[in-house]
Amino acid sequence: MLTGALWRRSVRDQGQQGGRMSDNTTDVRQEPPADDAASGRHAVVIGGGLAGMTTALQLADAGLRVTLLESRPRLGGLAFSFQRGDLTIDNGQHVYLRCCTAYRWFLDRVEGAHLAPLQDRLDVPVLDVGRASGPRLGRLRRSALPVPLHLAASLATYPHLSLAERASVGRAALALGRLDPADPELDGIDFATWLGRHGQTPRAIEALWDLVGVATLNATAANASTGLAAMVFKTGLLSDPGAADIGWAQVPLGDLHDTLARKALESAGVRVETGTRVREIRAARDGGWRVEIDGEGLDAHTVVLAVAQREAHALLPEGALANPDRLLDIATAPILNIHVRYDRKVLRRPFFTALGSPVQWVFDRTEAAGVKEGQYLAISQSAAQEEIDAPVAELRARYLPELERLLPPARQARVEDFFVTRERTATFAPTPGVGRLRPGAPTRAPGLYLAGAWTATGWPATMEGAVRSGFTAAGAALQDLGRPHEHPLKEAA
Repeated sequence: MLTGALWRRSVRDQGQQGGRMSDNTTDVRQEPPADDAASGRHAVVIGGGLAGMTTALQLADAGLRVTLLESRPRLGGLAFSFQRGDLTIDNGQHVYLRCCTAYRWFLDRVEGAHLAPLQDRLDVPVLDVGRASGPRLGRLRRSALPVPLHLAASLATYPHLSLAERASVGRAALALGRLDPADPELDGIDFATWLGRHGQTPRAIEALWDLVGVATLNATAANASTGLAAMVFKTGLLSDPGAADIGWAQVPLGDLHDTLARKALESAGVRVETGTRVREIRAARDGGWRVEIDGEGLDAHTVVLAVAQREAHALLPEGALANPDRLLDIATAPILNIHVRYDRKVLRRPFFTALGSPVQWVFDRTEAAGVKEGQYLAISQSAAQEEIDAPVAELRARYLPELERLLPPARQARVEDFFVTRERTATFAPTPGVGRLRPGAPTRAPGLYLAGAWTATGWPATMEGAVRSGFTAAGAALQDLGRPHEHPLKEAA
């Protein structure tokens, strides 16, 4: 749901950018060489999620003729909206952080940044209802002081930890800041073990580290690679005072990831084909690739597979990867989303997170969904392996009383609607050892590349990681085509 990481630059990690510029980008769009049109260079991008759309925009901005193929009837991948009666519902709550410069580039590129604003300063209400003395509200907030002092006041007064635990958290954070997230040894250690070695109690893990980590990694500390956890915490909390400020869409995700994105793609000259399933990718007799879809075959010099790892495995031509079955070893992790519509307002804040309750994060999505009366709340449950297949009736019996415990006004409210959305393969699982399984963008087959949050971005499975993978795939393709290009983010320079 959230994200944080570092960027390791390589020659292949450079890409071309165009369109609207933010303060994180440099305009390097160039007119295509005169011989490009004559050459008929054609790139086919398979997959219309954030990774595929980013790749397509980068390649089109560099002067290539691009076709984007998506099997679903809309763009956006797993961050999308759907209609339920007269309401527009997101499949789940997706947020980003100020440090997510690649996703911010994407928002700027599709002219949607104003529709997904960031907090002025990090402020997370944390409600603990597991205390014998009754519920207590705490807050994780930052100041304008430099790192690490920006969180010192909030941590010193955080009521959900003892004084000793607060001091130990500070020491662990300093040790975390000294880690290199790219260290292969860290990839093989689970984060709970690392935290235990640095004096973190089970309560500290529950009330702080997992509070952030489960939402960003889609795994508890015991099931997360220390390398990926270090990416999240080091970049999100220890790189810049404002790095962890939270942003989220004030409109349905489909407005950003489908409507505006499609407009940007078509304006860039990309041919967008939704509802189109790729059946086969094979080498063409005269070089290049033949992409077979229903009723048509597309010839291309460049093909980018920007689909989930199992789908990529099924489409990869023989020999494209040295060990393609490694893709099948990249496990997936689910996210469960519970949607409740009340006849009246029960939550005054835009969101909060909970301790001592099965409820994780609760967001007010009333205005974005188009609710005219009452209030609509979305509950985001990451690492939901134990509940992902639970019947709706069982989830209703479990979560409605929890919401009443967390939100007293809900006790007098009438439930107008209750429904569930399930993403059983929402992200790749960030388990220890996953780093060695994630492939880079180039394959062994010339002109064929991979993109997706599951590739070797160094980031967990987030919107940010997906966009960065698109930068990397496009950069690798453009380099192999001998096209000049620069990475669109200043941090990569």
